[in-house]
Amino acid sequence: MPATIEGPDFIALQVRDVEAAAAFCETHLGLRRAPASPPGAVVFTTAPIPFAVREPLPGVDLDDAARPGLGVALWFRTADAQALHDQLAAAGVPILSPPQDSPFGRTFTFIGPEGYALTAHGG
Repeated sequence: MPATIEGPDFIALQVRDVEAAAAFCETHLGLRRAPASPPGAVVFTTAPIPFAVREPLPGVDLDDAARPGLGVALWFRTADAQALHDQLAAAGVPILSPPQDSPFGRTFTFIGPEGYALTAHGG
């Protein structure tokens, strides 16, 4: 039988300023830092998949990208997407697509750390 993968096990955004990106995640998204993170990264206590912001890997030039993560859809689950949208909009976080109902609950897309497009859904 050929080897297979089971699914995503860890997700990290590569960013220029790890502390600023971590502060965004804590302040605007309510994420909490894990007790320990490797050098050059901040890992959060997300479930079921750990999430982090980290320094770029060797060979990655974030200044050469039109928008970080272009082509990747990164979705975050929330208990109340509308309330999160309202909170982010009030804080001046850019909203790419307004809240709308979908098969996954209420969804909207916003600009996260360093220009990543992030989608929230639920509630």
